[in-house]
Amino acid sequence: MTYAAAPRAADAAPLARGGVELSVIVPTFNEAQNVAALVARLDAALHAVAWEVIFVDDDSPDGTAALVRDLARADPRVRCLQRVGRRGLSSACIEGMFASAAPVLAVMDGDLQHDEAILPAMLGAVRAGAGVAVGSRYVPGGGTGNWDARRLNVSRLATRLGRWATGVELADPMSGYFMLARPTFEAVARRLSGVGFKILLDILASAPAPLRVEEIPYTFRARQAGASKLDEAAVVEFGMLLLDKTVGRWLPVKFLVFCAVGGFGLIVHLGVLALALRGGLGFGVAQTVATLLAMTFNFFVNNAVTYRDRRLTGWRMLTGWASFLAACSVGAAANIGVAVYAYDHMIGGARLDWVWSAVAGVTVGAVWNYAVTSIYTWGRKG
Repeated sequence: MTYAAAPRAADAAPLARGGVELSVIVPTFNEAQNVAALVARLDAALHAVAWEVIFVDDDSPDGTAALVRDLARADPRVRCLQRVGRRGLSSACIEGMFASAAPVLAVMDGDLQHDEAILPAMLGAVRAGAGVAVGSRYVPGGGTGNWDARRLNVSRLATRLGRWATGVELADPMSGYFMLARPTFEAVARRLSGVGFKILLDILASAPAPLRVEEIPYTFRARQAGASKLDEAAVVEFGMLLLDKTVGRWLPVKFLVFCAVGGFGLIVHLGVLALALRGGLGFGVAQTVATLLAMTFNFFVNNAVTYRDRRLTGWRMLTGWASFLAACSVGAAANIGVAVYAYDHMIGGARLDWVWSAVAGVTVGAVWNYAVTSIYTWGRKG
């Protein structure tokens, strides 16, 4: 693997005179305090390049999109793409790249932690034929700044998993800072899952043929303003991306996660059912109560995990819960009917106990529930 040196100013002239050569895609959420500083830093780093920056904002409540539009009125190189009703860093990057006509595309964070000074070196690598130029923290000359041991260990584990998923021997496959030529993006665009926050990993794992990757060293800077977006949910999203790149060709990842949530819901279901039977309720009533409580559990966990990118909040969470119950009503009816029938009748010459009767009912409703709720509960806009 080689590392490109920063090009001379003469080498940085745009490929297409009179047009934009480089689009810098910046996904944002609550970055109002950073966008003006980032534009100024890009201007200083890319003085010899025809560039633009596209901020893809997920409807930040801090007014990030409005501030970007204010900047755009004074500087035509600044553009704003505001998304309403959907969230996600990877999907924001994909939409931003599709919104650009530039022959070269870069992705960087809006929190000023990525060193804009290496952008000319990354551009030089792409011009020289690299499939992807990556800003790397883990090659000679790079660094992670003031990270503590815990964060370093988590990053190293994620890096090993990323290499396993992509099959690419890359020092920093988890980098969120990279650049690629438009043909490279277009070759993988329809294969991308858009899940989670590691779009580079998605691109490398989706490429139909191995990509030539150049890693450019830089030191990760401390955040100056705002709050980190990395939390427990980001870990879940990373896991979903790995699932998508390994088994997603056979089964939709959301369905797998939906079923996993349903497995925990089954534990809730059986626990409630056992308590209800011990409390003297008849099996039919107990199964109905257990089904309703398990459905409620499944809704809230799916809303937080499976459909995080379309998560319902506020009053929409209440109406979504009602929609979830309504959409699952057919599956629930089949669930209860099959379970009661299995419990009350001989099957294969033997009577099923209450546990296996309940499992039979839950299984019947699973596929129906996933198909219907993905459309009627989390598929709605606005």
